[in-house]
Amino acid sequence: MAIQTVTVVGAGNMGSGIAQAFASGGFKVTLNDVSAEAVAKGLERIRKPLEKRVAEGKMPQADLDALLSRLTPQPDLKAAVADADLVIEAVFEDLKVKQELFAKLDGLAPAKTLLATNTSSFYVKDLAAVTKRADRVVGLHFFFPAAVNKLLEVVKGPATSQASADAAYAAGKKAGKSCVATADAPGFAVNRFFVPWINEACRLLDEGAATLPTIEAAAKEAFGITMGPFELMNVTGVPISLHAQSTLHKQLGAFYEPAKGLKAQVDKKANWDLAGPVEDAKKPLVAARLRGVVFGIACHLVEEKVCTLRDTDRGATIGLRWAAGPFAMMNKLGAKQALAEVKALSDKWGKAFAMPMTLAEHAAANKAWHLPTVTLEMLDGGHLALVTFDRPEALNALNETVLHDLDAVLANVEKAKPRAVILTGEGKAFIAGADIPTMRAHDVAGARAYTALGNRVLDRIAALPCPVLMAINGFALGGGLELALAGDLLYASEKAQLGLPEVGLGIHPGFGGTQRLPRRIGIGKAKEIVYAGKTVGAKEALAIGLVDGVVAPDALMDHCLAVARAIASKAPLAVAGAKTSMDHGTETGLAAGLRIEQESVALLFATKDKDEGMDAFLQKRAAQFQGR
Repeated sequence: MAIQTVTVVGAGNMGSGIAQAFASGGFKVTLNDVSAEAVAKGLERIRKPLEKRVAEGKMPQADLDALLSRLTPQPDLKAAVADADLVIEAVFEDLKVKQELFAKLDGLAPAKTLLATNTSSFYVKDLAAVTKRADRVVGLHFFFPAAVNKLLEVVKGPATSQASADAAYAAGKKAGKSCVATADAPGFAVNRFFVPWINEACRLLDEGAATLPTIEAAAKEAFGITMGPFELMNVTGVPISLHAQSTLHKQLGAFYEPAKGLKAQVDKKANWDLAGPVEDAKKPLVAARLRGVVFGIACHLVEEKVCTLRDTDRGATIGLRWAAGPFAMMNKLGAKQALAEVKALSDKWGKAFAMPMTLAEHAAANKAWHLPTVTLEMLDGGHLALVTFDRPEALNALNETVLHDLDAVLANVEKAKPRAVILTGEGKAFIAGADIPTMRAHDVAGARAYTALGNRVLDRIAALPCPVLMAINGFALGGGLELALAGDLLYASEKAQLGLPEVGLGIHPGFGGTQRLPRRIGIGKAKEIVYAGKTVGAKEALAIGLVDGVVAPDALMDHCLAVARAIASKAPLAVAGAKTSMDHGTETGLAAGLRIEQESVALLFATKDKDEGMDAFLQKRAAQFQGR
C-alpha cells in the first residue's frame, strides 16, 4: 500500500503546511479548498516564506522550483481526489462539517484511497462511521506549524486496518516527520497531557497560589522551554486552549474541567498580561503541580495503551520542544518524588485523577522507566533487520546510554540471524556526533572507558556475519561517521553532511576514525578530513569513496531496502564467506588473502545451499536458500 499521491482538503494555515511537508518529501500533492481563490491563498502561504529563504541564501532556487512543481491547485473536489492514494482533511474543528466532508470523500475517492483527518479534538471512529471504508480511515494529527514541526501522531481507529496505519505511518516518515503511533483516544497522546498542563497553570492563578509571571517562570525552568503556558496561549489563541480543554472535559470527566479564569479570559477577548514580578519562593510549588499533572496523565496514557513510553516522551520533546519528556523527567527527579507530586493531585481529585499503578510500582522498587534510544524492527519474515537511532531531539547524539542500548540491540540481531542489516537515524540526522556535555565531564580514565565501550560496540557491528548497510539520512559527524564506517555499504542522502570535527574540540577521533577512514578512502584524504576537522557533503563523499551511493532524501530508505533485499535473496552462508574473505583478506598480503578465500569457498561446497543454488541454476528456477 505505497502512497505516492496526496490530496489536502483545506488550504488554510494548517492545510497549506501539510501540503508543503508532503511536497518536500517528494509526493505529488493536490491542494483543494472551497474556491480557486482560497486555494491560491494557500499556495501563496507556501511560496512566500520559501522565496524569502531563497533570497537569504538558505534554500537553492532549484529546490523551491522542484517543490512547487509537485503542488497542484484544484478547487474541484472530485477532480482533486480522483487519483489520490491519501486524502487528508484539514478543515476547521467542527464535527458535523468534518463528517459531511468524509461522507462526500467516501463517494468521490477511489476505493484504494486512504482517508485521513487532521483533527485534534474528535475521534477517528466518528469520522470513519460515515464512510463505507472504516478500515481505510486514519488520523494524521500534525502540529503547528505543520511544515516545520516534526511531530506527527498517527492515530489508528478501532476499525482501521494495520496495513492502513502502516501505510500512513510510512508516508509521514517519508514526508520528514517523526511519527508516533496512538490509539483513538481523547486528545490522542500529546494534547492529553499538554492541554491540562495549560489548564493547571490557570487553576494555580485562580487559586492565588502564585502570580502569573511566577507561574510562567516556574514552567519555563521546570520544563526547559522558552515560552510558558500563558505566553503560549497568547501566541496560539486563548480560545483554542479553552476549546481543547472543554473537549477533554466532555470525554474524560471532572479533572479536565476548564479553569474558571480560562473561561473568563476568553470572555474578555484579550490576551494574558505577562508583566509583573516573579516570586521565586513559590516556583517549587508551581513546578510540582505542573509536573504532577503531566506525570500522572503520561502514566495513564501508557496504562490505557494509548501510547508507548517512548512515543509519549517523543511527543513532548519533538512536538512541544520540551527539554525532556515526562518519563525522562521522572527518571531524573526520581520515581518516589514523581509519585509524591502525582499523589498530591490524586488525593485532591480522587477517581477523577486516579493514581497510576505503574508509577506506584516504580516508586516502590525505586526503579527508573526504560526509555530505549535504539530500536530494532525485523522485516521480510526476519531476513532483514532495521536498527534506528531514536534520539531525534538530540540529533541522535551518542553517549553511554545509546551505546549500551545499541549493544543490547546488536545482541538481538545476532540471535535473529538476519541476512542483511540496515542502520539509520530518526529525524534529520544519522548521528550528529557525541553528546558533548557528557564527554566534557570525562577525565583520562573516563575517556579511556568511554572509547573502549564505543570501539567494542562498533567492532560488534563490523563483525556481524551478514552485510551491514548504513542509510545516512543527515548529519554523520564525529562518532556518527565512525559508526557508519563500521558498516559494509554506506548510502547517503543528498542532504547528508559527513565529517570528523574532533580536533576542533581539542581531541581526535577515538571510535576508529583514524583507522577505518584511511582504509576506506586512502591515507591522504583521510588526513585532510581529520587534521582540518573537515565536513564534506554527499557529492564529495561519493567522489572520494567515502560513501557508495547518493540518493534523494525521500528515496534513501527504499534504495537501502532494495539493496538489502537483493543481498537477502542470495545464499547467506556464501555472502557471509565473501564478507569474511574481503574483510580479513584485505588486511593481509595478497597471498594470504587468496588462501583465506580459497578455504572459505571450499567449505561452502559442504553446504545444502550450494546444492540448492546449483540445482536451481540447472533447473532454471529461483533458488530457495536456507542458510545451511
